[in-house]
Amino acid sequence: MKLNPAAIELARELLDDGLFRISTPWGKVRPSADSAAVHREAFGAEDTARWYLAVDPDSGETRLPIGDFKAVHRSGLVAALDEARLHGWTDIAEAADDILFLFDRLTAC
Repeated sequence: MKLNPAAIELARELLDDGLFRISTPWGKVRPSADSAAVHREAFGAEDTARWYLAVDPDSGETRLPIGDFKAVHRSGLVAALDEARLHGWTDIAEAADDILFLFDRLTAC
């Protein structure tokens, strides 16, 4: 898997715009294949891919969603970080950790 720089850019934009969720249960808000298909139909594959921190360079398959197509979720970033670490995707784990650091600084007050 390869890091998707567009997801980092999107996460920063969403944080700057206040479009984030702090304590949502990821299992309840994680985007399903159906919601991804609906988003892809409405906004295109490129925009949909921005919501995923990892992409397979061979197949183009995206993994590790960071939000629900409306906002970035801290719980999604934590899930992405955990999975990236589990698979040894160091650059993806570091990116998730960096975004979490920004997220936590923004929401510390």
